Amino acid sequence: MNESIKLTSLSSKGGCGCKIGPADLAKVLRQLPVMDKHPNLLVGLDTSDDAGVYKLTDELAIVQTLDFFTPIVDNPYDFGQIAAANALSDVYAMGGTPVTALNIVAFPVHDLDPDILAEILKGAAEKVKESGAVLAGGHSIDDKEPKFGLSVTGTIHPDRILTNAGAKPGDVIILTKPIGVGIMTTSLKRDQLQPEEIRRVTEVMSTLNKTASEIMVQYDVHACTDVTGFGLLGHALEMAKGSQLGMNLYEPQIPVLPRVRELAEAGCIPGGTKNNFAHVQSSVQFDNSIDQIGQWILCDAVTSGGLLISVAQADSQSLLHALQQAGVQAKAIGEMTEEGAGTIRVLQPSE
Repeated sequence: MNESIKLTSLSSKGGCGCKIGPADLAKVLRQLPVMDKHPNLLVGLDTSDDAGVYKLTDELAIVQTLDFFTPIVDNPYDFGQIAAANALSDVYAMGGTPVTALNIVAFPVHDLDPDILAEILKGAAEKVKESGAVLAGGHSIDDKEPKFGLSVTGTIHPDRILTNAGAKPGDVIILTKPIGVGIMTTSLKRDQLQPEEIRRVTEVMSTLNKTASEIMVQYDVHACTDVTGFGLLGHALEMAKGSQLGMNLYEPQIPVLPRVRELAEAGCIPGGTKNNFAHVQSSVQFDNSIDQIGQWILCDAVTSGGLLISVAQADSQSLLHALQQAGVQAKAIGEMTEEGAGTIRVLQPSE
């Protein structure tokens, strides 16, 4: 395999940062014809949720999702692992169990060593195996720009579905992975990261949300989503709007990867992150102490981020402790409120 190839050099954007931005996507979706609601479609396009859910029987529903993107790291095996973990995450965010996965491959087969693609597929296959799902096949095309991901089908009981729209007033908001991934990977693309920093951000992105999901479903969780391309505030705002509630987030409590602010101040801010900020700023009130860099960090375009969980206050400490005991880097970062429906306040807690 040609070790000199930098996968991130083959695309202008990487990971979930290559998603169509939320504002542009909304313009497209508004033009789609309104479809009659099928009685068995339990979760569809209505609330921009993580996956679709279709009821098969009174005790069984399927969770369906797909996700693919351009290289986010240079190592092909790691790229495969991250892409798989990211695609599987949508099922975990709904509280479901992944069952089958299909590879989605776009690759310049005549320009790059096929061994590179083999390593991508190997990395993904090992993550699928770790999830307990079965790799059932896939589809490939010859493309100048490499892209990879998965279509995933999971299962769930129809009465136990977690959406991003079920939060209740007083719920505590828990985040299970640090943010700043987009700024870090943009820095990687510009050769600004040390090997240990590359290892760290790769580990964050390639970690499955399996443990976090399996623990949270044992508690009184009302809503959940995963934090990916639209950033923490983008996905949190979807939860607030879908639940018709307000949300308070406490900036010092939000976990951020080391050196993210330094790199952001040096200009390593993805275009997708700035697009995310432009999309949410009219619905977010920032404390006066939070400067523009801090606001961008909270909107950073994440790839394979953590779960954003809205849990009953009475269960919040027990859930947080269980997650941390299991090795999940979970933090309580805010709460849902009845005031300011469909908006977010980012605050500095009083001393």
